[in-house]
Amino acid sequence: MAARRSLKWREYPPDVLPMWLAETDTPLAPPIRAALTAALERGDTGYAYHADLPGAFAGFAARRYGWRPDPACITLVSDVTQAITESIRLVTEPGDRVVLDTPAYPAFPSHLQALGRCVVENPMVDGRIHLTGLEGAFAAGARAYLMCNPHNPTGTVADIETLYAIAELAHRYGVRVVVDEVHGPLTYPGVVHVPFAMLDAEAADRSFVAVSASKAWNVAGLKAALLVAAPGAAADLHRLPPELWVSAGIFGVMAGVAAFSDGEPWLDELLAGLDENRKLLADELNRELPRIGYRPPDATYLAWLDCRALGLGDDPAAAFLERGRVALSRGPLYGRAGRGFVRFNLATSADRVREAVARMALAVN
Repeated sequence: MAARRSLKWREYPPDVLPMWLAETDTPLAPPIRAALTAALERGDTGYAYHADLPGAFAGFAARRYGWRPDPACITLVSDVTQAITESIRLVTEPGDRVVLDTPAYPAFPSHLQALGRCVVENPMVDGRIHLTGLEGAFAAGARAYLMCNPHNPTGTVADIETLYAIAELAHRYGVRVVVDEVHGPLTYPGVVHVPFAMLDAEAADRSFVAVSASKAWNVAGLKAALLVAAPGAAADLHRLPPELWVSAGIFGVMAGVAAFSDGEPWLDELLAGLDENRKLLADELNRELPRIGYRPPDATYLAWLDCRALGLGDDPAAAFLERGRVALSRGPLYGRAGRGFVRFNLATSADRVREAVARMALAVN
């Protein structure tokens, strides 16, 4: 793994175990490898053709979620962050308030602020969306709600009752909903991911959903994602910059098509391994660091660890890095609700999970 040249493996010195960035330590899925190898052999390295990926995703969504979005209402973009940024630009104006559940993926508030929008934090309660806080923010004049489901960093998946409650509140207060669903394929047994745009609700009908194969199949560096407009939001797509799709990479499109069309068996194997790792982490923490709070995620390969009882301050990742030589994502980057927390990437070997916890324990003891 140390031979890899991705950010996860190059950001820190070689003696640091990287458990921070949301990349997996898996080989490429065979259908993706075959598609990319064939493209290289034929010298197919020009601009991406945007029409293939929307249809592939629509087929995957139909099989996986019972939802078949209209490919004509799906736009190719470079990544999920761009999809979200452009959606917020469509449904709000500079100075408008946008609600964000916290802790939140750090790129969300930074991009919202760069757009000139006012970020309204809605702290989660026990890892779940706080509906009362959400209504208060909506009633106070928010124009949009940026939801992450499955949620990064907590791994929570909103159930259908919660989603309908959100849709009802958004309709009542005239709030547009934009949803990051990039981790949707990564749900564990017994957990159901419901795409927000498939709900039979007026606010859902006017929503935008951002999706990609990037996280589940580890192809983020190839640059391709999709912005899905629910039927009631389809007309808004005409206001997007026409050159937006040019920023996507042809390899990202090819990888996404292969993943969504032929990558489900590989995905199911990946999820079985991740399921074992999330349970292994619980066992290792109970044995080595029982004062750390950990609720195994409903989805994603991210573990959100409550380290406040360890007395390491607002940024325990700094101590784990300095004393244990293990790199974890810093909780304070995720907002005030992240103080005293770290994010731990499970998508690696069982041995690395054990080693990471052992290093963390060394840092504390």
